[in-house]
Amino acid sequence: MTSALTVRAAVRADMPEVARFAAQLVRLHHALDPHRFLCLEPLEPGYERWLTRELADPGAAIVVAERGGAEPALVGYAYGRREPRDWNSLLDACGALHDLYVDEPARRLGAGALLLEAVIARLRALGAPRVVLHTATQNAAAQRLFERFGFRRTMIEMTLEL
Repeated sequence: MTSALTVRAAVRADMPEVARFAAQLVRLHHALDPHRFLCLEPLEPGYERWLTRELADPGAAIVVAERGGAEPALVGYAYGRREPRDWNSLLDACGALHDLYVDEPARRLGAGALLLEAVIARLRALGAPRVVLHTATQNAAAQRLFERFGFRRTMIEMTLEL
């Protein structure tokens, strides 16, 4: 995969592929900890409906990374949105990065950093004073990427099976 990567705002035609990526992200998390992360198959139809609706939401930001060349193809996506104050979480209004996913063959080519940069810029343009995210404790590669961008650890989620 030597063709240049570009990042752009997602459009409706991207949603089937973005939904496939979203489903892969869910399956990845579920494989890491099936007691913590739900996985209700089939995932793709629901994600396509949800993310298509989010395209029309002015508080949402969905960006895709695309490999150029003779046959352009999407290689990843990021989804964030402006979120209101949440008293239960003691979290003021912010931008929330909900998803960042790069397809396996395109990893370590810079797509994750390009997507993260783009979704942060869009959330900043929406007036978000900060961006908050959750990352699986086992996903060290993602945590390194987020730390390179200046994210800091603020909470640790703990789970007890009953």
